[in-house]
Amino acid sequence: MEISDTPPSPDSLSRQAYRALEQMIVTLRLSPGALVTEKQLIELAGHGRTPVREAIQKLEWQGLIVVRPRIGLQISDIVASDHREILAVRRRLEPYAASLVATHADDRQRERLIGCARDMGAAAALSDMHAFLSADKRFDDLVEEACPNRFLTGSLAALQTHSRRLWFATATLEAMDRSVGLHVSVIRAIQKQDAAEAAAATERLLDYLAEKL
Repeated sequence: MEISDTPPSPDSLSRQAYRALEQMIVTLRLSPGALVTEKQLIELAGHGRTPVREAIQKLEWQGLIVVRPRIGLQISDIVASDHREILAVRRRLEPYAASLVATHADDRQRERLIGCARDMGAAAALSDMHAFLSADKRFDDLVEEACPNRFLTGSLAALQTHSRRLWFATATLEAMDRSVGLHVSVIRAIQKQDAAEAAAATERLLDYLAEKL
């Protein structure tokens, strides 16, 4: 296999920095309300200043980092009441996104979604919430990639990240097991190219998340 000597593009480096910092925020390694410096985030992300600054800008836009003038950067607090409002919007948008993915995903994307389902199942078997969240993030990224409506997925991305952090803050192993099963139902419907069932399975997943309010 030929190995390219081309260095990663600045866009891919900023995406890697964003994913690293987003995961730390979601899993509370970067605690809600914590004050951090750009230097600390550079060290934690393992990337240079430019990609980390771009990642910080995206996280600020998503409401996960707050820029405090003359103070620095602050990880946003968790506001439990936000969950209800986030899910209200996700209920409107996410079933439609799933139905579009069911009809537009290519074979490779469907295979990768099946891989997410396997990884979620493995995470449940090992009681590994971090591994489940990683697979859940890949699932959301694949839905974004396969969905032909970028305005729709652009609206969902930040909401899903906030939901993931809210879920992790109070998650139990039982909740993870149930969530895995519901995600797998969505993936199976997408695999079968059943748009109506993909939307319905997504609604059931969101209904379950609403029970945890």
